[in-house]
Amino acid sequence: MSKTALPKLLSPDEMLALDNQFCFALYSASLAMTKTYKPFLEKLGLTYPQYLVMLVLWQQDDVLVKTIGEKLFLDSGTLTPLLKRLEASSFIMRTRDEADERQVRITLTREGRALKKKAQDIPYQVLCASGQPQESLKALHAQLAQVRDDLIRAKA
Repeated sequence: MSKTALPKLLSPDEMLALDNQFCFALYSASLAMTKTYKPFLEKLGLTYPQYLVMLVLWQQDDVLVKTIGEKLFLDSGTLTPLLKRLEASSFIMRTRDEADERQVRITLTREGRALKKKAQDIPYQVLCASGQPQESLKALHAQLAQVRDDLIRAKA
């Protein structure tokens, strides 16, 4: 969508007001979400980004670092330190891919698989903390995913 195609709803000064910034609403909501997760994840010995990696692995074990990066929209420079800390905590194992030794394969350890059971109530607890109906959050999730995808396409 070009700049000229956008309807003029606010004055230039209003457009720059912090409270009118969609990006700030997303940013501050993300901070609040991360803070909500923190006490639950501390009990598991995970940070929020590590939790996201574990979610990927609990859904599909034995994947390439590249696959995890694609699912989480993270580059290898960001992902590698996270994976090293998860390995140091004995939740994952990193090995070279047999078919292509340039690739690193990530697998859950016994401890990493056991952690899934301990994490099962977290999404429900966060849902309750949000005070929102599950249907509303599902709709918001779809809208945000669409915004993300549109922004990625616009950048390409």
